[in-house]
Amino acid sequence: MNSTFDPHPPFFHLGLIGYPLGHSLSPKIHTAALNACGLQGDYSLFPIYPDDKQGLKDLLSHVRAGEITGLNVTIPHKQNVIEFMDELTPTAEAIGAVNTIYLRDEKLIGDNTDAPGFLSDLKKFVNKETSTQVSRQALVLGAGGSARAVVYALVKDGWNVTITTRRLEQAEKLTNSFPNYQLPITDLTDLRPSTFDLLVNTTPVGMTPSIDQSPLPENLSLSSNTFIYDLVYNPRETKLVRDARTQGLSATGGLGMLIEQAALAFEIWTGHAPPREVLFQSVNQ
Repeated sequence: MNSTFDPHPPFFHLGLIGYPLGHSLSPKIHTAALNACGLQGDYSLFPIYPDDKQGLKDLLSHVRAGEITGLNVTIPHKQNVIEFMDELTPTAEAIGAVNTIYLRDEKLIGDNTDAPGFLSDLKKFVNKETSTQVSRQALVLGAGGSARAVVYALVKDGWNVTITTRRLEQAEKLTNSFPNYQLPITDLTDLRPSTFDLLVNTTPVGMTPSIDQSPLPENLSLSSNTFIYDLVYNPRETKLVRDARTQGLSATGGLGMLIEQAALAFEIWTGHAPPREVLFQSVNQ
């Protein structure tokens, strides 16, 4: 008799909180992860209006009761859910945002896999080229929730980060959240991108349906040494990425980060690390 046989294998109830959720790729990704790891489970969408605190509280009560194994969190609730958590992981606390929720020792834990997910994907492209540099310079476009995760990941990895945004007060709020690091702020109109090894767009500019827009000013020349990372993944090739490649630069969209943050959350919930290539296939079919 096989001693590893489990007559009652666990069933993983997973899901996503956010609004709106109509175009989310998460159900495809996590269903593929469950199948690839031979696990039983499902993944549901939980659209909750931006100001519906009671809706958030009611849904999270199902996690506390063990009826939901784990939840992803996306816009606009990454900060809204914090008040309902019993604990935040150091990463989530430093970033000030939660994208992964689970129950441990009867405590509701808020985590953030956006930062390690971004860094893991970024290193597939730039680590070899920049690892020997004494000073690595990154320019982050935007100062919202995604920017906070990206900035946290970069400074922890030793990058010097400059913030640029159209909303100065938002940028100042972000830099004040990281008092142990020097984070210069520059205006978009004063950009000198040739001094940067990495440019990361964390804004939604260029996202479907506004696919003909770029977060960078027209005719802005970039250094041939600058790597472009656009967090937008719909469309797969944004105008920013397309323009960069036209100039002969290396660039990528945000699908890799989406896959990585999802895989890390899945591993937290289930203890299983899903094969990344299967997850990519699930959204490219």
